[in-house]
Formats: sequence, structure tokens, C-alpha cells
Amino acid sequence: MDVDIKKVAAGKLRRYANFSFMDYLRHFDIVLNNFVDFFKTIGGFLQSFFRLLFRRPDVIFLKGGYVCLPVGLAARLLRVPYVIHDSDATPGLTNRMLAKKAAKIATGMPLSYYSYPEERAEWTGIPISEEFRPVSEHKQKTLKKELGFDPDKKLVLATGGSLGAEDINLTMREILPEVLKRTSVMLVAGRERYPEMLDLKEYEKWEDGELKSNFRMIEFSSEMWKLFGAADIVISRAGASTMTELSAMAKPVIMVPNEDLPGFHQVKNAKAYEKAEAAIVVSDTKMMKKPELLQEAIFHLLRSERDCDKLSVNLHSFTKENAAESLANMVISVAKD
Repeated sequence: MDVDIKKVAAGKLRRYANFSFMDYLRHFDIVLNNFVDFFKTIGGFLQSFFRLLFRRPDVIFLKGGYVCLPVGLAARLLRVPYVIHDSDATPGLTNRMLAKKAAKIATGMPLSYYSYPEERAEWTGIPISEEFRPVSEHKQKTLKKELGFDPDKKLVLATGGSLGAEDINLTMREILPEVLKRTSVMLVAGRERYPEMLDLKEYEKWEDGELKSNFRMIEFSSEMWKLFGAADIVISRAGASTMTELSAMAKPVIMVPNEDLPGFHQVKNAKAYEKAEAAIVVSDTKMMKKPELLQEAIFHLLRSERDCDKLSVNLHSFTKENAAESLANMVISVAKD
């Protein structure tokens, strides 16, 4: 099926959670970029307005983020119905601005985490690949073998996503010698951060194409479900999509939320899971001062099968089946109204 793609200008409002007013003054380039991007948003609004005026769609789906703002504002002015979707436990700035006039609101977390009106909101979940689902013990051992690890040994997977998370990488560098004494470790360093971590390759031993050590590091994998499936414990950021995938696979997770993102979205996501006893949360800031905090969390889960099971079950309760279908049905229903 051919998809017609049209680009729309959009401006980003650069906000940093730990920045004070004086910090912005010291980084005048940020203020200048925000000023320039304000006019980009106006330009995007005008583009959207005239395209919607002539095309008149039945419904618009807006996923959130600054890119959606000019389109949403134009849709509101032209009274074109639109559906918004929130992935995080706390709505972003764009969705907060657009929610009042949205025909329907879809959420990635249960509605109790939002203040949206219940008559227009529905917990649909976040669409993910069907490959992200619980694996049997036999399948887990098979996946460990495919990755080169001992199938009968626990595997800790640390990942910061496709680009990588510097703080997780650096902390793993500090604690790796001790952690490797007790378990196998796989580090997904990220495409941007991988070159900075090449010194860890000294722990990775290969012979005749076979992994002969209990450590392996890669940039990233397009088949993360295999890595998650093989892992007994996952160390991760608290991004909504990644947590949805781990929830679907019912994995015990140690979350290290990024504390510098605007709106503290990952921190709020992590608090929601922590309150539900669905994950262990380690503060990024505290971890960087004391790497042993992450090590202690790992060792605790390695010792306690009971706590691993509790975290897995509670995290899996956040899984919403058929998220893509629910979201599509919502959009279609608005189009038919």
C-alpha cells in the first residue's frame, strides 16, 4: 500500500529538568534555538492549516511530541476531529495542550495515572511487535545458547536503547568485574556509545567462533525480543515503549530512569512501576556517585527468585493485549462519527 507523506515544519521547546533560569542565560544558544523554533511552529501551523483545509480528513491521529502541535492546532481551528495517544504515565506538553478538544484520548498506562475525562479516554496500551511475549524456560535456554551464553547460568542484560545510555554503560564498566563473578552479562552499549566502551571487549573471549566468556557487548540488535527473552534480569531506562515490551515479556527489571528529560517523564514512569512493586528503581544521580547501588540491586535479584517472580507478575499486569487493534478501532470510530 502506498502512503502519501507530507512534511510539516515544527519547532521544539528545549526544556531541561535540572536547568535553572540562570542556566538558560548561560546557555544562550538554547534560548536562541527556542526563539527560532517558535517561528517554525507557526510555519508548520500554516502548512497544516491549508493542507487540512483542502484535504479535510475524517480523523487525525496524533502520537504526541512537538511535531504534532502545529497539526493539532490547525485541526482544532478547522474542527477536524483528532485522537491523541499518551505513552508515558504523565502527558507531555503537546498532549496537555491538545487534550481539551480531542475527540478521543488513548493512553499507554491505566487511566488512574491520568486526569483525562473518562468519557473520552481509554487505556489502549502501546502497540508493540507480537514477538514480545513471555518465553518458556526451554525457549529461554535456547536463546541464551544462540547468544553464546551458558544456558544454565543466569543472564543479566543491560541496555540503554538503540543510541545507548552513557550512565548505565559507565556504571556497568565499574561493577562488571564483581558482577561477572556471579552471573553472565550482556551489555547493549548503543550505536553512539559503543566506541567509548571498547575497552570492555577484554572481558569478551571468543574461540573458533564460540563465546568462551560470560560477557558479551554489542551496539544494538534489531531483534531485542531475543535478548529480552534470554535475560533473567534486565537493566533499562524507563522509556514507555521499552517498558511495554518488557511488561509483555514479564521480565524482572531494574529501572534507571533518565532524570534530565523535560517533565521528568521517565522518573514518573519509574515511580508508577515502583509503587506497583513492578520494578526496582535505581536513581541515575545516586548511581553515578555510588555504582554499588546498581550492583546491590543485581545481586538482590540474583539471590531472590521470589522477588524476581513478584516483579515479573506485577510488571506483566501493565500489559494491554491487542493494543494496536484497540487503537485502530478508536481512530476508526471517530472517523465514522
